[in-house]
Amino acid sequence: MSAAPEGAAAPATKPAAAGTAERAESRKPVILAVDDDPQVLRAVRRDLRSAYGDRYRVLGASSAADALKILDSLDERGHDPALFLVDQRMPDVTGVEFLLEAVSRFPDARRVLLTAYAETDAAITAINRVRLDYYLLKPWDPPHERLFPVLDDLLSDWLATYRPAYDGIIVAGHLVSPGTHAVRDFFTRNGQPFRFLNVERDPEALTVIAAAPADAALPLVRFPDGSVLTAPTDTELARRLGLATTASRPHYECVIVGAGPAGLAAGVYSASEGLSTLMLDSRAPGGQAGTSSLIENYLGFPSGLSGGDLTRRATIQASRFGAEILHPVEVVSLTRDDPAKILTLADGTEISAETVLLATGVSYNRLEAPGADRFEGAGLYYGAATTESSACISQHVFIVGGANSAGQAAVHFAKYAARVTILVRAASLDASMSRYLIDEIDRTPNIEVKVRTTVTALHGGEHLERITLHDADTGEDREVPARFMFTFIGARPHTDWLAGVVERDEYGFVLTGSDLIANGGELPAEWSLERAPYPLETSVPGVFAAGDVRAHSVKRVASGVGEGAMAVSLIHRYRSMG
Repeated sequence: MSAAPEGAAAPATKPAAAGTAERAESRKPVILAVDDDPQVLRAVRRDLRSAYGDRYRVLGASSAADALKILDSLDERGHDPALFLVDQRMPDVTGVEFLLEAVSRFPDARRVLLTAYAETDAAITAINRVRLDYYLLKPWDPPHERLFPVLDDLLSDWLATYRPAYDGIIVAGHLVSPGTHAVRDFFTRNGQPFRFLNVERDPEALTVIAAAPADAALPLVRFPDGSVLTAPTDTELARRLGLATTASRPHYECVIVGAGPAGLAAGVYSASEGLSTLMLDSRAPGGQAGTSSLIENYLGFPSGLSGGDLTRRATIQASRFGAEILHPVEVVSLTRDDPAKILTLADGTEISAETVLLATGVSYNRLEAPGADRFEGAGLYYGAATTESSACISQHVFIVGGANSAGQAAVHFAKYAARVTILVRAASLDASMSRYLIDEIDRTPNIEVKVRTTVTALHGGEHLERITLHDADTGEDREVPARFMFTFIGARPHTDWLAGVVERDEYGFVLTGSDLIANGGELPAEWSLERAPYPLETSVPGVFAAGDVRAHSVKRVASGVGEGAMAVSLIHRYRSMG
């Protein structure tokens, strides 16, 4: 190759390092700030770049029109906005109107509205119309107190569900299958990203199958290193993911059985106050609440938060304070060795505890109808089972139950399904569901409610295909097509392992405090102290119960969190006074 003539301009080339840096920058998720005031826009971009420039690409636009052009460009290049920070009072289009258009293109991006005025009406409108995540007044100085903590939380939530180009765990199996559902549900509950391949439709699934033994059972799980597990159990998956299932010590000051909202709250307070704390859960942190698609009436989250988000935040918080969390680990018995308590695990391991908190929660009752056992995990699911959301696209989904959890599930699946039908035994939803959910169901055009209706039979081949509905008013039985049904009918506590040790009511819920004292004022026969049981204390001194597992508790996430925190205060009292 000849050299360029002397004095001629050399071709414009970029150093390789510069090109690499530009490509890396272009792959970063985007934070987009929109404000028609140039001075404010410069300030917000400066602050955002100082805090997030190493992880995000910060872009700015001085009008909604310019911002939409940026979104068009991002969409064309397959780039993902993580967060929109938008001024409400812009001359051409309001912030809420811009967000309506933006979230229709990028529904997972987090949304923050900026304003110089305390416009409560605008905030409520934004929450209802675009699921606004936060409403921020200008100016936000100092940003490390008023801006960054808010954005840190929102970006953390976004990252927890963000799925970039994927080269991680792959699950290959039948779309509707108990085994496949169990594996997908395990990964989802544990916050482990994975990609699902339907062996009946995805050609790539054949590559995964070809790498496994010829007689391998489905589902198959392929890990990034190329190794494959066939039809794995929860224990095998936990071991492969490196989840902690063995306690680091033989004795703890506080052992919490169950890691739902009550257990997680107790774990945070117990560990933060210096108690050696162990949390045990038979499946994964979060419990029943962890599967909720959206909890809208939890204090401090006006746009709601998912059960997964709440679980992830609480788990990180408890771990940060030093609590050990083991799962999936099943406790099979509790014995007294006063003053200690001995917990025996399914593998025979014994753990000693000074105090124990029972927070095992509840499970939805099984559907009493012919065919229910046969189709569990193959079209019939207990609880929200949000892992099946993508499978429900364009389908007709049936929701059985009339409480808040059923309403939340109906609203969630309405985003994917062609139709959602809520089946309610009662004459209306009014007696069992919060008004905000009833109103949202009324506003959602593809949700219908059938009252005084029950499921009396399930039919199909390898998976659910039809259900029989009974109309209590007409006495008519009618068979309708159905491939997906989610039930939320009553609840039963996980307390069989406590029989003969801790007093329970006729339904299995744990009795505590004044509920233990008989009509004549007598304490339980097994009670060994002169004082009466503390609130939340069971018939065994030093063993407490909180949340849904406790008799007469309020079955709400917030009350479970409150009881978990209260239990730690009572544990301290027990440790100091007996």
